[in-house]
Amino acid sequence: MNAPLLVVDNLRTWLDAGKTQVRAVDGVSFAINRHETFALLGESGCGKSMTALAIMRLLPEAGRIVSGSVLLDGQNLLALPEIGMRTVRGKRIAMVFQEPMTSLNPVMTVGRQVAETLYRHTSLRGAAVQARVLELLDAVGLPDARARCNDYPFQLSGGMKQRVVIAIALACEPDLLIADEPTTALDVTIQAQVLDLLRRLQHERGMAVMLISHDLGVVAGMAQRIAVMYAGEIVEMADREAFFAAPRHPYTRKLFASLPGAARRGRQLEIIRGSVPPLDSDFSGCRFASRCDFAWQKCSDEIPVWSEVAPGHQVRCHLLQSTERVVSETVVPPLPASLPESTVETSLLEVDDLKVHFPIRKGLFKRVAGHVRAVDGVSLAISPGRTLALVGESGCGKTTVGKGILQLIRPTGGSVRFAGEELTQLSGSALRARRAAFQIVFQDPYASLDPRMRVADIIDEGMVALGTASAGERQAQMDKLLGQVGLSAGSKYRYPHEFSGGQRQRIAIARALAVKPRLIVCDEPTSALDVSVQAQILNLLRGLQDELGLAYLFITHNLAVVEYFAHEVAVMYLGRIVERGTVEEVMNAPRHPYTQALLSAVPVVDTASRREIIRLAGDLPSPANPPLGCHFHPRCPRAMSVCRQNYPAAINFSATHRTSCYLYRK
Repeated sequence: MNAPLLVVDNLRTWLDAGKTQVRAVDGVSFAINRHETFALLGESGCGKSMTALAIMRLLPEAGRIVSGSVLLDGQNLLALPEIGMRTVRGKRIAMVFQEPMTSLNPVMTVGRQVAETLYRHTSLRGAAVQARVLELLDAVGLPDARARCNDYPFQLSGGMKQRVVIAIALACEPDLLIADEPTTALDVTIQAQVLDLLRRLQHERGMAVMLISHDLGVVAGMAQRIAVMYAGEIVEMADREAFFAAPRHPYTRKLFASLPGAARRGRQLEIIRGSVPPLDSDFSGCRFASRCDFAWQKCSDEIPVWSEVAPGHQVRCHLLQSTERVVSETVVPPLPASLPESTVETSLLEVDDLKVHFPIRKGLFKRVAGHVRAVDGVSLAISPGRTLALVGESGCGKTTVGKGILQLIRPTGGSVRFAGEELTQLSGSALRARRAAFQIVFQDPYASLDPRMRVADIIDEGMVALGTASAGERQAQMDKLLGQVGLSAGSKYRYPHEFSGGQRQRIAIARALAVKPRLIVCDEPTSALDVSVQAQILNLLRGLQDELGLAYLFITHNLAVVEYFAHEVAVMYLGRIVERGTVEEVMNAPRHPYTQALLSAVPVVDTASRREIIRLAGDLPSPANPPLGCHFHPRCPRAMSVCRQNYPAAINFSATHRTSCYLYRK
């Protein structure tokens, strides 16, 4: 058997945090074979990225490698001087970072950035470099590579930027590619393209891939071997088949049980109670013990050692060495019954032909030269106690619909009726008086919470502005709200930076609830969260809906969340809704080719249920210049000549299921 390409042995990486040392990576060991994909799986803060940075020796200023070795083909990278590492980085080991925009230089063309690596590590010069740059950009599927070569990063879409980053990483044909969450910020269709690209390039070039991810679906489709990290150490390692057939560590099992989907619809998702322990102290026992449903005294007193439960399947857990403890499935209580149909017949929100167009101004006098048709004729309705999910790729207009409904952006045309009242006709004090009835929870809780204000002031601000209660009532209501969202009353005296991402999102939800709304627009409220924290937020939102009868417009691109959480789905493409129906109708029998492509691209844990991916040509067109006829026809694999002429009328398949597509015309 050939020796592994990379061997990491007992790697320890600490971060200086004042008087304490944060043990970010604490005794990590693994090996990566040639040509294989090895996945490092775990939640944010567990040490995955820090492990990769230690391998590359790109640690932040406060970080240092305390002990261990990193052998690449037998050569210890930790013993090399910095000048020696510069010949390794980019040439033998390359890295694709999570956020492509921060990885690319905004003032250099993408062609020059690819060429930089070639100049550093190869003898190519002049025309040979330019030819190689075009070859690389073509290889990663960048459309019209010759023209795009002279573009700057801001001129490219998210998927295009990630392709450029991959081209830079592959420029010198490295032996090992480290991909750190390479698709987290991308839509499912672009994610499928990037993962497909990585698989193809790996097969063609024979390189090894170290994939860092918290997405079990992505890992299931990419990796041959998997290691699970928790609190700075690896707790489980196995081949893909063994891992997904029977995960053994309690933490891994909780991650699986936290996944939303159709199978868990009507039940609460399992959550991991508590939080990751601080990594600035020595551990005397299992690091997961305080959050484990099966822990006993030994777990707190002794550090667990590795147990081999099957050939190649290792777990760090006392349960697997004990005959007295039995691991059983946790019983998750069902959710309360939904509101009876008789109470949801009348729509709380009715949106008809909503348009939001932004003027394009050019020239010295800034004359209007055109319009960006961000929302171009959207109609929808939501009843009390119901959730309508609005899904689609980034840039299709989902968030603009939410802001247009709430009158945070004034619509260009159309009607928005809330509880029978036309909101587009209201302004000033008349609109402000009704804002308590509809609120919004934004995607990034840290950006939407003022870092200079305590939680008490953040929640109190809306109640004061809308005059919903007296000072005494506000304090009592604030304590009740914090309890409802799972935070202690004492937390109101703290600042946003003192909370985790999931806790900050709970504060944002408490702020929205403070004025007793009837409708909440949730704009990607779980996209920045780990799967276990996402489960907590979804359980919270579902519980509040059942308790208070709230209506939700849930904007997302996570279709697994839609299957679990929503009652109805509207699929949006380039400013228009192309398909709408109940969750069962749209998810089980999608009719529009775009909906079918979206669903086919979703990564799933169960490989047996994976659909054949429908690959879409090109990227989302510009809403400033939408295609004639059906907006989707330039990318549609089933487009006909009629699709290029006029936009299709809606066709009904049932009282609730409709789509706009010529495939179903009589």
